[in-house]
Amino acid sequence: MSIAQRLKELGIELPPVAVPAAAYVPFVRTGDLVFVSGHIAKRDGKPYAGQLGRTLDTAAGQAAARAVAIDLLGTLQAAVGDLERVRRIVKLMSLVNSTADYTEHHLVTNGASELMVQVFGPERGAHARSALASRSCRSAPASRSS
Repeated sequence: MSIAQRLKELGIELPPVAVPAAAYVPFVRTGDLVFVSGHIAKRDGKPYAGQLGRTLDTAAGQAAARAVAIDLLGTLQAAVGDLERVRRIVKLMSLVNSTADYTEHHLVTNGASELMVQVFGPERGAHARSALASRSCRSAPASRSS
């Protein structure tokens, strides 16, 4: 099954590349590698506000991480022209806005990781990954992946 068919089956329409909020670019290609900049979780086009362990539960965090992954795929498609050209997702990094005592960052990040495997299959979609806490004093996005 093609990646386009998998996306359609999953009910996913890839968004256009987001305009960077500062002096950086959405992606950089060097040789056969593509590095994608971080993305902020959005719900209904607005930042996904909340903090894991305070205002959001793990399931909401997984949904936010999945939303980030969809945006990442849109940027990756813009970078390569066709997701079929992607040979492997190498690394995924997730910054999870959470309280000091929250411990399920890895489970939140599964929202993004599982989508990569669903879209690219286990051979191309399985990846190395880091899931890190990122605390904010304000209600900031629940998850950010790159």
